[in-house]
Amino acid sequence: MGNGTRLGRVRGLGSAQHGSQHWLQQRLTALGNILLVTWFVVSLIRLPLTSYADVHRWASNPTAALALILLVVSVFWHLRLGLQVLIEDYVHGEATRLLALVLLNFYAIGGAAYGIFAIVRIALAPVALGPGGM
Repeated sequence: MGNGTRLGRVRGLGSAQHGSQHWLQQRLTALGNILLVTWFVVSLIRLPLTSYADVHRWASNPTAALALILLVVSVFWHLRLGLQVLIEDYVHGEATRLLALVLLNFYAIGGAAYGIFAIVRIALAPVALGPGGM
């Protein structure tokens, strides 16, 4: 009981047993996004945005840099999970679906890598004082 129809069993149709894990990952990344974006917005509101150096100094703080990296990873992971579901549900044709999923993975990994690289570069680089030296 509960294995579907006889025709479905013969064709191998049915649950792939990955839906609940994917659903849970989406919910966890959404929760992470809510927490990290809230932290980000509150941090920027509390930060005196008087100069580039102040923002650079804030982003160079190891705690802030780590939280920014976590934010980038969480956002791109969530983006990938959500768009994967859309592609799997609405893109027809195996070759087109595979191409779309490969492009999505390259975009998500590349975007996250670029964001992490930018944050690490900011965190490790000295603050440029500008043309006047002050």
